[in-house]
Amino acid sequence: MKKLKSTKEFKRLTNEEFSYDHPCLSWQKWGPYVSERSWGSVREDYSENGDAWNYLPFDKAHTKAYRWGEDGIAGFCDHNQLITLTFAFWNHKDPILKERLFGLSAPQGNHGEDSKEVYYHLEAVPTHSYMKYLYRYPQKEFPYQKLIDENAKRTTKDREYEIVDTGIFDDDAYFDIVIEYAKAKEEDIYVRVEITNCAKNPAILDVIPQLTCRNRWSWDPGKSKRPTIRSYKPAGEYLAAVCDFTKADPVFDPPFHYNHEKIYFYADEGADILFTENDTADPENWYEVKNEAPKYAKDAFNRYIVKGEKCLPKEPKGTKMGLHYRDLKFEPGEKKLIELRLTSKQDDASPLLSLKNTLSQRREECDEFYEALYPEKASDEDKKIQRAALAGLLWNKQFYHYRLNKWLKGENPEKLPPESRQLGRNHAWKHLFPRDVMMVCDAWEYPWFAAWDMAFHAQAMGMIDMQFAKNQVWLMHTIKFQHPNGQLPGCEWDFSDINPPLLPWAALQLFLKEQHDTGKGDHSFLMRCFHKCLLQFSWWVNHVDSQGENIFEGGFLGLDNITLFDRSSEKHYVEQSDGTGWMGMLCLVLMRIALCLSEKESSYEPLAVLFFQHFVYIKKALQEPRKGKASLWNEEDGIFYDVTRDEKGVYHQLKVRSIVGIIPLFASCYINKEEIDKLSIFRRGFYSFLDDKDSICKECAQEVQKEGKSYFLFSLVTKQQFTKVMEHVWNPDEFLSDYGIRSLSKYHEKNPFTFDGKTIGYEPGESLERIKGGNSNWRGPIWMPINYLLLKSLNTFEFLFGDSIKVTPPNQKPTSLGKIREGLRSRLLDLFRLKKGRRAYLNSEFEQTHENFRDNFLFYEHFDAETGRGLGANHQTGWTALVAKLVEDEHEY
Repeated sequence: MKKLKSTKEFKRLTNEEFSYDHPCLSWQKWGPYVSERSWGSVREDYSENGDAWNYLPFDKAHTKAYRWGEDGIAGFCDHNQLITLTFAFWNHKDPILKERLFGLSAPQGNHGEDSKEVYYHLEAVPTHSYMKYLYRYPQKEFPYQKLIDENAKRTTKDREYEIVDTGIFDDDAYFDIVIEYAKAKEEDIYVRVEITNCAKNPAILDVIPQLTCRNRWSWDPGKSKRPTIRSYKPAGEYLAAVCDFTKADPVFDPPFHYNHEKIYFYADEGADILFTENDTADPENWYEVKNEAPKYAKDAFNRYIVKGEKCLPKEPKGTKMGLHYRDLKFEPGEKKLIELRLTSKQDDASPLLSLKNTLSQRREECDEFYEALYPEKASDEDKKIQRAALAGLLWNKQFYHYRLNKWLKGENPEKLPPESRQLGRNHAWKHLFPRDVMMVCDAWEYPWFAAWDMAFHAQAMGMIDMQFAKNQVWLMHTIKFQHPNGQLPGCEWDFSDINPPLLPWAALQLFLKEQHDTGKGDHSFLMRCFHKCLLQFSWWVNHVDSQGENIFEGGFLGLDNITLFDRSSEKHYVEQSDGTGWMGMLCLVLMRIALCLSEKESSYEPLAVLFFQHFVYIKKALQEPRKGKASLWNEEDGIFYDVTRDEKGVYHQLKVRSIVGIIPLFASCYINKEEIDKLSIFRRGFYSFLDDKDSICKECAQEVQKEGKSYFLFSLVTKQQFTKVMEHVWNPDEFLSDYGIRSLSKYHEKNPFTFDGKTIGYEPGESLERIKGGNSNWRGPIWMPINYLLLKSLNTFEFLFGDSIKVTPPNQKPTSLGKIREGLRSRLLDLFRLKKGRRAYLNSEFEQTHENFRDNFLFYEHFDAETGRGLGANHQTGWTALVAKLVEDEHEY
């Protein structure tokens, strides 16, 4: 930490006062906050039936003005997205400009939605003072229809058909377009675009940097005012434009003062300046825009450049501007540069020359920052993996805007959306109104937040920007998001879907990390979160325990396809081992938070007692047989199962060996007995409860001696149960893969489980069934967050019991918990490490053997348990960014 504090980037990040009401530092006022996809999203869906993909598909995206946020390639914008800088390209072969990334909708893809482009988030630092992005653009016609048609032919038994499978990159006939941002000051940004012809033949390319004012005027006809972008002639030999916001609507309650009235844009000569309006081309086809077709529309550049139409205004102004570098001719291997500047200060004399040194300075500072962050003994390979994961996490920050009450009603009284929307998707979340920069799961595939994803995002973000990580966790608990009944929104597709209650855990982990790194924990942050977590806890107790027996149903819990049927369905009553495990973990987390807060205020101690007591009741319900009901623990099999009730009221264990049965292990922690004895109120309540209850209670807080000190182990499982479950986990014939822990035991490959006419078997890759979630699959693949939480539990048991616990799967040698921990972490890192010239996660032989593809990292949503190849979203540097934590942890123990 001392080395990190000395870096220029860290000083920039921490040189201003931070508050939770105004959390954004001025150096973060501008950043990569532009989504990589707004089309096909819930926010832009005003359909009658909630079919977001077909309401606004890709082939309409260039004609439709977005209501809630812009999209584009390598975009940069201010914190409220008043104006965006994005890039468009044309290879003189494509039928449309390449303005945004293409991919398949969930109905089109044989495994759900899927980006079909090649791009990489190469570099990033937390203040966004330096950012680097690579877009790989084919020189042949982009295979839009081929990708659609071929995937339509394929079933869930087939692999996805990716763009590299089309052969379009085989002869290196592509441009590598590297876009770099370097801030000279908070609102002074130098932009460098380097284009390389990677082909063996000459090639031609048009490049169109675009400034776009987010449309805030079409949704309140006649009342809202537009900003204006105009070109002008500066004194030097440059191109110049100014975006004037003086007559536009002010920003409501920004996180910091918006002191600019004008934004200036500079470029070298050599481009034509184009203008149009950021308006919908055919507004009569859309509900929310006034019924008046604009003369100049959002798609004008596409029609002008590609189709040769005369569709641009004569007067050099508009709300969308493009610099058209036309017919750039490239010899084989040739590079060309385009330099730009975006600034709040007018500098007509030498707008680009004055920033020539900025880029090299910021590159050096980026190197300095990460060199200080790397663990001292980390290999060069692990350093590259860690740095790439954190860069992707930072590039996946996004301006997230959604006033749900307005969205439900529509905003044009003359053309209202269908009444069916009032009882459709997310209708119970009318209070939700974010307008914030957030960490999203994947800025193309999942360009929205998800509650339990956010908990893992924050762990990796806390390594490089603790304040932003804490702000994100707190933001989810504010009135902008948390329902008055206490529930936190799951994800945009259905806010009412229940996600595991992990944000309290995230808050605690950030508190403990900051305390460890700096010697001082942020009690104010923890207290704020804790008060709102009490509401979430109350919601779970009152809504997810229908029988009042401390066994939790939970429903979906993010684990798509993990069992025989959709667990959110009202047709099935399921007592869930994972739901109960998550709730036990929540009780322990809230107990520990209350104890941390008790260091400053003793009034939190009774709450710590309350959560300990509730934890005991959950463990008792989880462990003991209940009259006429099946237990969740199976002593003979040594694992937990879900329990379902049939139409006759008979309870059955669903004997599916999955991560559902491992999650109860996550509810574990230890506390030094000396710490407990210092807290008089908690001590009395804790020991009194232990004395009054039976053996189950004593198992909940087992006293363990270690090196002359006494610790209490709090756990939903006994030492013996932990060992039994771990015998499944560490068995190569069950959960243990060469690349981590499978989500379903390989036992079911030869022993599929059948119940009520339905069968589930082991599937190491994409799911064959689409029970819930188009490309989601928990029937075997490896998921980084579950593996990470298991590592946390291993740390707890290893610390207390050391080598006294040996895990001995059938036909295997006894293995200590330390060896298991090291082995599991190494397996997860082996997904990315270069071994024998290959990276396991890559999907094709082409990527494995082509260095330009192999050595730029992608971070997939989950991974094939047999081969390690990446599955699902391929820029999911949300929870898969946990690999950066693995590199950190590798050298911490």
